[in-house]
Amino acid sequence: METLRQLAQDGHTVICSIHQPRGSVYWKFDDIVLLTEGALVYAGPARDEPLTYFSKFGYLCPDHVNPAEFLADLISIDYSSAESVYSSQKRIDGLVESFSQQTSTILYATPLTGREAVKNSMNLRKKSIVKRKGGWWRQFWLLLKRAWMQASRDGPTNKVRARMSFASAIIFGSVFWRMGRSQTSIQDRMGLLQVAAINTAMAALTKTVGVFAKERAIVDRERAKGSYALGPYLLSKLLAEIPVGAAFPLLFGTILYPMARLHPTLSRFGKFSGIVTVESFAASAMGLTVGAIVPTTEAAMALGPSLMTVFIVFGGYYVNAENAPIIFRWIPRVSLIRWAFQGLCINEFSGLQFDHQHSFDIQSGEQALDRLSFGGSRIRDTVMAQSRILLFWYCTTYLLLEKNKPKYQRLEQPPLDQTQTELKLEPSESDQGAVEEMPEQ
Repeated sequence: METLRQLAQDGHTVICSIHQPRGSVYWKFDDIVLLTEGALVYAGPARDEPLTYFSKFGYLCPDHVNPAEFLADLISIDYSSAESVYSSQKRIDGLVESFSQQTSTILYATPLTGREAVKNSMNLRKKSIVKRKGGWWRQFWLLLKRAWMQASRDGPTNKVRARMSFASAIIFGSVFWRMGRSQTSIQDRMGLLQVAAINTAMAALTKTVGVFAKERAIVDRERAKGSYALGPYLLSKLLAEIPVGAAFPLLFGTILYPMARLHPTLSRFGKFSGIVTVESFAASAMGLTVGAIVPTTEAAMALGPSLMTVFIVFGGYYVNAENAPIIFRWIPRVSLIRWAFQGLCINEFSGLQFDHQHSFDIQSGEQALDRLSFGGSRIRDTVMAQSRILLFWYCTTYLLLEKNKPKYQRLEQPPLDQTQTELKLEPSESDQGAVEEMPEQ
């Protein structure tokens, strides 16, 4: 209660519901609201004010009695007997009617004193200005440490992702075991590279949409309190997840690459790992956007894979970009599956020679790339395209979170004349009659 009182003194609005407080706790309240079965009995300053108010109706608080207990008994119905129920209900009805007749429709809380209010408001403004100007890097550093702790300490999730990456690599490597240089191996290589791109993207997407939709509620609450800005949060989240997010695609590629006997050079393996890693980050950024659009985890898990399915169809393997309808030709340009598949194909087929028996057979990897409409492209172009997609999804997430941030009604200052005068309540005529009939205690 001391902490809540200090928050209120600093200018924050604190509304607290407490059951049967001890006397020392009751005296820390500035204002109280007494309700009985939904009806308002008293609303105003705490401490001695309620006791003075109810004493005007003949209800005096005995000495050495907790005021909170006295007030709770005063506005509660006594069910010990039929007469006590009737008398207590009549007492409560009278108190409710008296307060409703003698108070205004708008109730104001106890204001801070003039100098103290001005001083606190100036301090809050200075603090907010300092945080906006000089607190960005501190917010980023603290959020970066927290994001790294969350990513590194999420043991169950990381273990599941590692096992799935290992199992997927073993299964795909067994299916496409030791591919040769025959004509049929061309289709096998394309299928393997497409499956690798899909597996990497889906693993990163499902992990992000399953976590961020829940994390978003915490972020919205912390941002509503002014704990940090949105920019440091997103940047710290991106940087903190780089080591952990890159580990699983690297594990997948390290096992799959030699088992399938893809282009056997160290530089090609490094490019393969880099392409799937960048694709994983782009898919995670897409998952953030999906989590920012929908309100629940279930909706995010339904929307994310649906969007990814569209990108898979236009991923370059099932539909050639040149054969796509005009109204859909923009989809391959924004499909992270397509750019990852294109980069992997360029990395794999460039410089390869295949066994051939007929003149119409594919003799080189460049001919295979031409049939996919990937001829003339460079790996650098595909990585830059995936980086642009990643930046697009992060910017979209930023705009969505900024637009959908919690909004609260602005508090208005009460009129000066009403804040300077104390609320004076007089008993009604019916209550005066009740007081006259009550014997003195």
